[in-house]
Amino acid sequence: MRILRLILGDQLNPCHSWFKNIDDEIIYVLMEIKQETNYVLHHAQKIIAIFAAMRDFKENLLKKNHRVIYYKISDTSNQQSFSLNLQSLISKYFIEKFEYQEPDELRLDIDLKNLCNQINIPSQIYSTEHFYTKREEVKDLFKDKKQWLMETFYRYMRKKHHVLMNDDNSPAESKWNFDHENRKAWKGEPKTFKDARSIHNHSEIWKELNESKIESFGQDQAEQFRWPLNRKEALKQLTFFIEHLLIHFGDFQDAMHKDESRMFHSLISFALNTKMLSPSEVVLEVEKSYLNQKIPIQTAEGFIRQIIGWREYIRGYYWAHMPTLQDENYFNHKHSVPSWFWNGKTHMNCLKYTITQSLNEAYAHHIQRLMIVGNFSLLAGIDPKKLHEWYLGVYIDAFEWVEIPNTLGMSQFADGGKLASKPYVSTANYINKMSNYCEGCHYSKNERLGEKACPFNSLYWNFFIINTSKLEKNPRLAIVNKQIKSMDPNTIEDIKLQAKKHLENIETL
Repeated sequence: MRILRLILGDQLNPCHSWFKNIDDEIIYVLMEIKQETNYVLHHAQKIIAIFAAMRDFKENLLKKNHRVIYYKISDTSNQQSFSLNLQSLISKYFIEKFEYQEPDELRLDIDLKNLCNQINIPSQIYSTEHFYTKREEVKDLFKDKKQWLMETFYRYMRKKHHVLMNDDNSPAESKWNFDHENRKAWKGEPKTFKDARSIHNHSEIWKELNESKIESFGQDQAEQFRWPLNRKEALKQLTFFIEHLLIHFGDFQDAMHKDESRMFHSLISFALNTKMLSPSEVVLEVEKSYLNQKIPIQTAEGFIRQIIGWREYIRGYYWAHMPTLQDENYFNHKHSVPSWFWNGKTHMNCLKYTITQSLNEAYAHHIQRLMIVGNFSLLAGIDPKKLHEWYLGVYIDAFEWVEIPNTLGMSQFADGGKLASKPYVSTANYINKMSNYCEGCHYSKNERLGEKACPFNSLYWNFFIINTSKLEKNPRLAIVNKQIKSMDPNTIEDIKLQAKKHLENIETL
């Protein structure tokens, strides 16, 4: 039976069981198509990275004597659509069965199921063999619960997969969560490491993208490209992280610094989300480092929670709440994304550094995304769907299944608190505590009112004042609500006027 198998750009796992045996009756197909480059405006590096990795994957399959058809973005036979290309191949090669791995994004899941209903041959869906959980596992876990809590899911996962657990099924060192011990600011010590990733020249891909009129933004870095091409390079980066950076990751995972974009972070999220690496092997390597007494429990637990807890939970949340999640807007925010999100030209140092870094590197770590960009966006009332499109486009590791819940749920509280137990917002005080961004800023971190007052300060209090009816019963906001109730009416009015001025002049902040 002649079989056609589709491999998506985020399914680059050479260890998948599909590839164990060579069969001349099986044809694999990978496609660079405008359907995927154009559904949102993407960072140049994101497009280049995925296309380069796909091409490398194709070459490795050919070396192992698999049959492969590959559509480049510039190929004249490329109809720039999964459905059109697949139907053409089915006819041309007399395909008798179509197979594909579960897409991680709903839009592709729908497209491929529709295709299978249109073609007159059998089809079959396979697991990607990547995640710890099935799509519905998180939903099933909470089906009889009034509230979803990531911590509940996290403990369930730790027990189920026996990660950082004692033989009696109690957590290692008698504690489930060491998050409060992982919030140190970085003041220049310990020293960071030079970027150890391989450098590639992808100028040819960049040329093809321009010739094909593929729109993008951000720095392409095509001649000095750092993101991994394949599993071998991804494993090398994982090893470097384990051996040199992990020891400091726990302490400084939330720290930010204007001169250090990478700090002690792993930079493996792109490799994970394209499936060059599996989450289980990453978790096992970190756990092994702890068991070999190379790192403390708080470091191991902090990193493992992000993988086995948050990452898997987010995926389950996505499949449980889509498609309605993408249109959630609890606060009815309608402001456009400021133009300086596309160029970094703002007087606010924290946003200038974070956005400029994002545009240059297609990367920012989780606190920069949540407590700088996301924090400001929520306080400023930016439309969460427009912000989601910016996040999805700008970050190298942003695929819809992981990005939508993090943006609309965690960052923007657009789902009204289904995912996050409170809005993650702050004044300049938090930003100053966790970074050196406030040094030399045009605005004063200590001022709430006046021309030089940091916008975060008045916007923070204004946010809670205008949303009192929606947030006053939240137990995690009791202190904030108490402070507002004790404020003098004149003070409240001054805050609202200051915030109004900032929002009216948001383009020039």
